[in-house]
Amino acid sequence: MLAGAAGAGFAVAAGVRQGAHAADLPPLGTYDVVVIGSGAAGMTAALTAAGQGMSCVVLEKAPTFGGSAARSGAGIWIPNNPVLLAAGVPDTPAKAAAYLAAVVGPDIPADRQRAFLAHGPATISYVMAHSPLRFRWMEGYSDYYPELPGGLPNGRSIEPDQLDGRILGPELARLNPPYMGVPAGMVVFSADYKWVTLAAVNAKGAAVAAQCLARGTAAALRGEKPLTMGQSLAAGLRAGLRSAGVPVWLNTPLTDLHVENGTVTGAVVTRDGAPGLVRARRGVIVGSGGFEHNAAMRARFQRQPIGTDWTVGAKENTGDGILAGERLGAALDLMDDAWWGPAIPVPGQPYFCLAERTLPGGLLVDGSGRRFVNEAAPYSDVVHTMYDAPEAIPSWLITDQNYRNRYLFKDVLPTLPLPAAWYDSGAAHKAWSLDALAASIGVPAAALRTTVDRFNSQARRGEDPDFHRGDSAYDHYYTDPSVLPNSCLAPLWLPPYHAFRIVPGDLGTKGGLLTDARARVLREDGSVIPGLYAAGNASAAVMGHSYAGAGSTIGPAMTFGYIAARDIAGTL
Repeated sequence: MLAGAAGAGFAVAAGVRQGAHAADLPPLGTYDVVVIGSGAAGMTAALTAAGQGMSCVVLEKAPTFGGSAARSGAGIWIPNNPVLLAAGVPDTPAKAAAYLAAVVGPDIPADRQRAFLAHGPATISYVMAHSPLRFRWMEGYSDYYPELPGGLPNGRSIEPDQLDGRILGPELARLNPPYMGVPAGMVVFSADYKWVTLAAVNAKGAAVAAQCLARGTAAALRGEKPLTMGQSLAAGLRAGLRSAGVPVWLNTPLTDLHVENGTVTGAVVTRDGAPGLVRARRGVIVGSGGFEHNAAMRARFQRQPIGTDWTVGAKENTGDGILAGERLGAALDLMDDAWWGPAIPVPGQPYFCLAERTLPGGLLVDGSGRRFVNEAAPYSDVVHTMYDAPEAIPSWLITDQNYRNRYLFKDVLPTLPLPAAWYDSGAAHKAWSLDALAASIGVPAAALRTTVDRFNSQARRGEDPDFHRGDSAYDHYYTDPSVLPNSCLAPLWLPPYHAFRIVPGDLGTKGGLLTDARARVLREDGSVIPGLYAAGNASAAVMGHSYAGAGSTIGPAMTFGYIAARDIAGTL
């Protein structure tokens, strides 16, 4: 306790000295609320602050707005929200509370869980009332652990509806681009992806692909610039801020937090190449994202092997807000974890592997040539297992030509050759026998043959007693319903065989500033740092080390941004 008190006292003293120095900087303006970061957390916080009658500015490091949210599929996991209830989803507060508690476990205080569940629905209502955003239920996208108490096999996730980008005018050009572009002329929702992957072999898949094309054609005839997924979410929030008169300063990185008399009262930033001070009368909300692109922080906090080349998070996410809070004595939590997912390190940027590892006709093996995991498990669980297994980094996704003839792979259509650069980089391998494939990827040939033989015999029966692939409703989301008796499982039989290098990728880190149920940043001793709030990946996730469902990043990010602004306003 004495050590904690001494640390807190040092942080306050350092803040006072830093504040005296920062006070000499050129003043860049004074607002009630200063928000750091223009992702889902930051823009929702700013939109809420403006709606509470407070003046607000958003400070963004990048030359674009939207952060990782703009790059994402923009699933949003918020139980009992009005979009779900209007769609007839049989959710209740009791079910949601039981499920979240079962998923998260004791790592996250119950009051933080309650705060997320209590204020999440209001967040969605508020955003719809104060922006052009509308949302759709992602019907059928199961909660990630639907067998747990309160889990819903048909899912709780929602996503943004189609938005016309013309609503932003010239500001649209400053929207952070998506992680993967939608095919030209098509309007694709996240919920369409699973069906478009099956378009060559499934009637519904072909119909959904045609529907995506029809949407795109209709939008073109209307002269629109159609946006979906993260592009829609970020653009809609930005449009709401513009209507509310909230400025968003791009190219304005945070240098430090400004402290006076122990209270955070502003942000030291670089603007137009020079340092300056933006003062906050009532509070600073840090929504600056995680530290996935900070190699030193990843080496300091996370398990090896790790780096900055396997993440798909926004490249500006280097932990600036987290480090600024740490310098003031803020506690950090969950820094060892991330929103993990198996990734293929193709040239340019890694490919976050969703459907491909789940579709029937593929299996994951480690460096010994053996299976080690349920390939269809939630993506964060697969990477946790990779780190726990002795030879699973890298792993290899093994498929055959029958698989390649049937399914979209990343953005490569069925039957078409994969890019030569994938083979040149070692991300992909191809051989006419399993022995030759094993030699190419450096695993024991006999072990790989034995593994595939065992997998094939079980797949023909539709069973996986080794790793239980297909036991959960979630396992069947990215699969082929025409494959029976288990849509997750099909044997590998048609050469050539393919192998894809799998590494521990992520959507961003999930550790950061420790906050309470009101999104206030805490010190190690549990005391509050006055004036400082955090939300999104700059804060330690309310999901703890787990992942409740699609959108478990963005849903809480928006909610705790909303909570922070309401708490500052005194209207929580």
